[in-house]
Amino acid sequence: MQNYYIAIMAGGVGSRFWPSSREHKPKQFLDMLGIGKSLIQMTYDRFADSIPAKNMYCVTNAAYSRLVHSELPEMPVENILGEPSRNNTAPCILYTTLKIYKDNPDAIIGFVPSDHLILKEREYMRLCLQAFDFAATNEAIVTLGIQPSRPDTGYGYIHFEKNENAACKRVIRFYEKPDAEKAQTFLESGDYLWNAGMFFVKAKTLLTAYKEFATDMYSLLSPMLALPTEQQNEFLKQSYPATQNISIDYAIMEKSSDVYTIPADIGWSDLGTWASLHHEMEKDQNGNAIIAQHVLLENVKNSIIKNQTEKVVILRDLSDLIVIVEDDVVLIYPKDKEQDIKQLRERISNSHYKIV
Repeated sequence: MQNYYIAIMAGGVGSRFWPSSREHKPKQFLDMLGIGKSLIQMTYDRFADSIPAKNMYCVTNAAYSRLVHSELPEMPVENILGEPSRNNTAPCILYTTLKIYKDNPDAIIGFVPSDHLILKEREYMRLCLQAFDFAATNEAIVTLGIQPSRPDTGYGYIHFEKNENAACKRVIRFYEKPDAEKAQTFLESGDYLWNAGMFFVKAKTLLTAYKEFATDMYSLLSPMLALPTEQQNEFLKQSYPATQNISIDYAIMEKSSDVYTIPADIGWSDLGTWASLHHEMEKDQNGNAIIAQHVLLENVKNSIIKNQTEKVVILRDLSDLIVIVEDDVVLIYPKDKEQDIKQLRERISNSHYKIV
């Protein structure tokens, strides 16, 4: 497996997890589960026994490079790739692929998010290695698709060909977030999976796809292959911000005919919101998920309470709330209004309050 690489994508700001997730320290660098490990550390640890440290990369915003190094000291510093600007996933994946390909043209790369929860880690690793092996012997992109458990409208879906004899199923097409009626139809059909944003592919296969489907982006960044390492950062500062702001799904996945998926039941959550974290965590007898040292609850139900400060939090006769206590702000918010938190963060950041 010397040609197998992992690239952890860690450039997001996690705005729906405000006020714990901030611009200077997003959720992937936080101990969101209260277990003593950040989400990015958990991601790295899943692969540490299978992929050598020299083959582990992280692509992040340049502002977070030091944070990545402090969270993942085992990762070689030169493997921490800092984007000069946030231009979505297609440019950062191309940048990472070019870097790895320059070092090893035979590389097969697994791209994985830094901030997802996976409960069935042994099964996850089995499927990742299966995806690596398929990608190594085929000119194909292999995704892990999550078996849907509900008609969720917050995820993209993968429509796949049913073939009982094949572990890897050919993808028919990708669907962006559907409405509730369509999501229910997808669930009932059994022909659709959630798109978890993780995939495995030969570096040269992916570069060929960029040449065909994202020609301008490839033309902008591929000259980096001819540059010595010491000149690459300056080149990126000049060229990277000019790349199109577009996801890998729109730029490559939806246009390629050689995409496969492996149905995966791995106890997965993208931990996209406080309610999703509440759903995945162990709860007390009243349905409360508690990430706190100093808290007293009286008749509190179906809520998530996070307090890692020295403050004592006392709550009574409340239900279905998000309660987040930080040193400079306390958020008490209805769970069913959690989608408004992203906009709330923006309003606060533009107000006279000195909260960032």
